[in-house]
Amino acid sequence: MTPVLRDAVDADRDVVLTWRNHPDVRAVSLSTHVISPEEHAKWWESAMNDPRRHILIHDDCGVVIFDLREDPPSWSFYLDVAGLEGRLLPAWLRLEQAAVDHAFGPLGLTRLGGEQLASNKQVIALHRRFGFRETKRYERLIDGVPQTVVWTERGIDK
Repeated sequence: MTPVLRDAVDADRDVVLTWRNHPDVRAVSLSTHVISPEEHAKWWESAMNDPRRHILIHDDCGVVIFDLREDPPSWSFYLDVAGLEGRLLPAWLRLEQAAVDHAFGPLGLTRLGGEQLASNKQVIALHRRFGFRETKRYERLIDGVPQTVVWTERGIDK
Protein backbone atom coordinates (compact mmCIF):
# COMPACT_ATOMS: atom_id res chain seq x y z
CA MET A 1 0.00 0.00 0.00
CA THR A 2 1.40 3.38 -1.02
CA PRO A 3 1.11 6.00 1.73
CA VAL A 4 -1.21 8.83 0.80
CA LEU A 5 -0.91 12.43 1.93
CA ARG A 6 -3.53 14.89 0.81
CA ASP A 7 -4.18 18.50 1.64
CA ALA A 8 -6.60 18.88 4.51
CA VAL A 9 -9.96 20.46 3.76
CA ASP A 10 -12.42 22.11 6.10
CA ALA A 11 -14.44 18.89 6.28
CA ASP A 12 -11.42 17.32 8.08
CA ARG A 13 -11.40 19.89 10.90
CA ASP A 14 -13.63 18.10 13.40
CA VAL A 15 -12.12 14.64 12.93
CA VAL A 16 -8.61 16.08 13.36
CA LEU A 17 -9.76 17.64 16.65
CA THR A 18 -11.09 14.25 17.78
CA TRP A 19 -7.73 12.64 17.01
CA ARG A 20 -5.83 15.44 18.80
CA ASN A 21 -8.01 15.28 21.91
CA HIS A 22 -7.57 11.53 22.42
CA PRO A 23 -6.05 11.03 25.90
CA ASP A 24 -3.07 9.09 24.53
CA VAL A 25 -2.23 11.89 22.08
CA ARG A 26 -2.66 14.60 24.69
CA ALA A 27 -0.45 12.67 27.14
CA VAL A 28 2.59 13.00 24.82
CA SER A 29 1.84 16.48 23.54
CA LEU A 30 3.42 19.77 24.53
CA SER A 31 -0.08 21.04 25.28
CA THR A 32 -2.12 18.46 27.17
CA HIS A 33 -5.42 20.22 27.77
CA VAL A 34 -8.59 19.22 25.95
CA ILE A 35 -8.81 21.60 23.01
CA SER A 36 -12.25 23.17 22.65
CA PRO A 37 -13.98 23.26 19.27
CA GLU A 38 -13.67 27.07 19.31
CA GLU A 39 -9.91 27.00 20.03
CA HIS A 40 -9.39 24.38 17.32
CA ALA A 41 -11.50 26.28 14.77
CA LYS A 42 -9.43 29.42 15.36
CA TRP A 43 -6.14 27.51 14.96
CA TRP A 44 -7.48 25.64 11.91
CA GLU A 45 -8.56 28.81 10.12
CA SER A 46 -5.24 30.50 10.83
CA ALA A 47 -3.19 27.50 9.67
CA MET A 48 -5.30 26.83 6.58
CA ASN A 49 -4.92 30.45 5.46
CA ASP A 50 -1.15 30.62 5.99
CA PRO A 51 0.89 29.46 2.99
CA ARG A 52 3.82 28.72 5.34
CA ARG A 53 1.81 26.05 7.16
CA HIS A 54 0.63 22.82 5.59
CA ILE A 55 -1.93 20.48 7.12
CA LEU A 56 -1.99 17.12 5.40
CA ILE A 57 -4.18 14.09 6.03
CA HIS A 58 -2.49 10.70 5.89
CA ASP A 59 -4.56 7.75 4.69
CA ASP A 60 -7.59 9.27 6.45
CA CYS A 61 -6.13 8.09 9.78
CA GLY A 62 -3.58 10.74 10.70
CA VAL A 63 -2.49 14.33 10.27
CA VAL A 64 0.90 15.83 9.44
CA ILE A 65 1.52 19.51 10.07
CA PHE A 66 4.49 21.31 8.51
CA ASP A 67 5.40 24.77 9.79
CA LEU A 68 7.69 26.63 7.39
CA ARG A 69 7.69 29.82 9.49
CA GLU A 70 10.70 28.54 11.43
CA ASP A 71 14.31 27.83 10.53
CA PRO A 72 14.59 24.96 10.22
CA PRO A 73 10.99 24.19 9.31
CA SER A 74 9.28 21.93 11.82
CA TRP A 75 6.69 19.22 11.71
CA SER A 76 4.34 17.35 13.99
CA PHE A 77 1.84 14.56 13.56
CA TYR A 78 -0.70 12.44 15.30
CA LEU A 79 -2.84 9.49 14.42
CA ASP A 80 -6.37 8.27 14.96
CA VAL A 81 -5.32 6.28 18.04
CA ALA A 82 -8.83 4.97 18.72
CA GLY A 83 -9.49 3.93 15.12
CA LEU A 84 -6.09 2.30 14.65
CA GLU A 85 -6.07 0.24 17.83
CA GLY A 86 -3.72 -2.68 17.29
CA ARG A 87 -2.43 -1.18 14.02
CA LEU A 88 -0.59 1.90 15.25
CA LEU A 89 2.98 0.89 14.44
CA PRO A 90 2.36 0.18 10.73
CA ALA A 91 0.42 3.46 10.45
CA TRP A 92 3.25 5.37 12.20
CA LEU A 93 5.81 3.89 9.82
CA ARG A 94 3.76 4.73 6.73
CA LEU A 95 3.00 8.24 7.97
CA GLU A 96 6.62 9.03 8.79
CA GLN A 97 7.85 7.77 5.43
CA ALA A 98 5.19 9.78 3.60
CA ALA A 99 5.98 12.91 5.64
CA VAL A 100 9.75 12.66 5.03
CA ASP A 101 9.18 12.05 1.32
CA HIS A 102 6.84 15.05 1.15
CA ALA A 103 9.13 17.36 3.12
CA PHE A 104 12.21 16.65 1.01
CA GLY A 105 10.22 16.19 -2.20
CA PRO A 106 7.25 18.45 -3.00
CA LEU A 107 7.96 20.93 -0.19
CA GLY A 108 11.60 21.20 -1.28
CA LEU A 109 13.00 21.37 2.25
CA THR A 110 16.67 20.74 2.97
CA ARG A 111 16.21 20.45 6.77
CA LEU A 112 13.32 19.44 8.98
CA GLY A 113 13.05 19.36 12.75
CA GLY A 114 10.56 18.72 15.47
CA GLU A 115 10.17 18.57 19.20
CA GLN A 116 8.88 15.78 21.39
CA LEU A 117 8.90 14.98 25.05
CA ALA A 118 11.98 13.04 26.15
CA SER A 119 9.59 10.56 27.76
CA ASN A 120 8.08 9.80 24.34
CA LYS A 121 10.78 7.26 23.60
CA GLN A 122 8.74 5.45 20.94
CA VAL A 123 8.48 8.53 18.72
CA ILE A 124 12.13 9.44 19.27
CA ALA A 125 13.09 5.91 18.19
CA LEU A 126 10.79 6.14 15.18
CA HIS A 127 12.38 9.44 14.13
CA ARG A 128 15.86 7.94 14.55
CA ARG A 129 14.82 5.09 12.26
CA PHE A 130 14.04 7.69 9.58
CA GLY A 131 17.33 9.53 9.89
CA PHE A 132 16.46 12.19 12.46
CA ARG A 133 19.12 12.96 15.06
CA GLU A 134 18.79 14.60 18.43
CA THR A 135 20.40 18.03 18.28
CA LYS A 136 19.34 19.54 21.61
CA ARG A 137 17.39 19.10 24.82
CA TYR A 138 15.71 21.80 26.84
CA GLU A 139 13.21 22.23 29.62
CA ARG A 140 9.66 23.43 29.05
CA LEU A 141 6.77 23.85 31.44
CA ILE A 142 3.92 21.50 30.61
CA ASP A 143 0.92 21.79 32.88
CA GLY A 144 3.17 23.72 35.26
CA VAL A 145 5.71 20.90 35.50
CA PRO A 146 9.21 21.16 33.94
CA GLN A 147 9.58 18.53 31.22
CA THR A 148 12.56 17.70 29.03
CA VAL A 149 11.92 18.29 25.35
CA VAL A 150 14.06 16.72 22.63
CA TRP A 151 14.61 18.47 19.31
CA THR A 152 15.32 16.06 16.47
CA GLU A 153 16.41 17.14 13.02
CA ARG A 154 17.18 15.67 9.64
CA GLY A 155 18.80 17.11 6.55
CA ILE A 156 18.13 16.11 2.99
CA ASP A 157 19.80 12.91 1.83
CA LYS A 158 22.48 13.66 -0.76
